[in-house]
Amino acid sequence: MSAIDKDKVIAVLNRILEAELAGVVRYTHYSFLVFGFGRIPMVSWLREQASESLLHAQQAGEWITTLGAYPSLVIGSLLDSHKHDIGAILRESLEAEGDALTLYRELLALVEDRSVALEEFARQMILAEEGHAAQVDKMLRKPGELSAFVARPV
Repeated sequence: MSAIDKDKVIAVLNRILEAELAGVVRYTHYSFLVFGFGRIPMVSWLREQASESLLHAQQAGEWITTLGAYPSLVIGSLLDSHKHDIGAILRESLEAEGDALTLYRELLALVEDRSVALEEFARQMILAEEGHAAQVDKMLRKPGELSAFVARPV
């Protein structure tokens, strides 16, 4: 097993940390803007997503310090179309999930066959993010619609 490129791995982990912290803010913000009959379950779901983003940020931060580096204090970009119907919120969430998947796949490429622990972390996060994207995709479908809202690689 060859050694990881610590600088590159730490750089990606910091981008993951920033993106996950942005997720905490984004999902919490969205939870304030839900109105109508579906408010209660939707607010609960959004706040669960915010909590999970915080957990992911904490895990990335722990890896950064484990590797002997300083975690970023930056919060990643915040998407906001200023359209706050559930569909717009979910489409923005799906885009953010796609961005997170890209980062975790980048991490996996850097650590694969080099660090079992970091590889497992990256794979677990990819599994979680793909699960979120699949759930959001299903939420965006019209009732009875079987085809995916957005085509995704399997």
